[in-house]
Amino acid sequence: MAGKKRGKPPVEFRNAQLADALQTQDMAAVAFALRHGPTIVPLMKPGQRDNPLDVGEVWTFRDPNTGQVALLLFSDAANKPATLPPAVALMPPASLMTFLEVHRDEITTVFFDLAGPHPMQASPVDVLAALEVRVED
Repeated sequence: MAGKKRGKPPVEFRNAQLADALQTQDMAAVAFALRHGPTIVPLMKPGQRDNPLDVGEVWTFRDPNTGQVALLLFSDAANKPATLPPAVALMPPASLMTFLEVHRDEITTVFFDLAGPHPMQASPVDVLAALEVRVED
């Protein structure tokens, strides 16, 4: 009798809260979703499978005409255009904050779900401010 393999459920590359917030174009809801769930980022180079701390190298878009750099974030891996690198990672809020702080002088804009269904754009400073908001009890 063959036994069923038991394993972890597949990782869901989706942030439903962020998808809902983008659908309504509600900046407060987007900020809340960014603080409380992961964001999907395209990877230039995936991380090492045996090292959970190695997420990989986040892919950014550099406009060949202006040199400006954009960070592309997604609410769902299914929203990532096929023309971008195929690998994705879940970026938790603290990692997104650190990434933006490190690259704040280089990144000029942040796009959410660039190709839809409900795209939104923000400055890195605005995204950092959204991530830093703390609710007082």
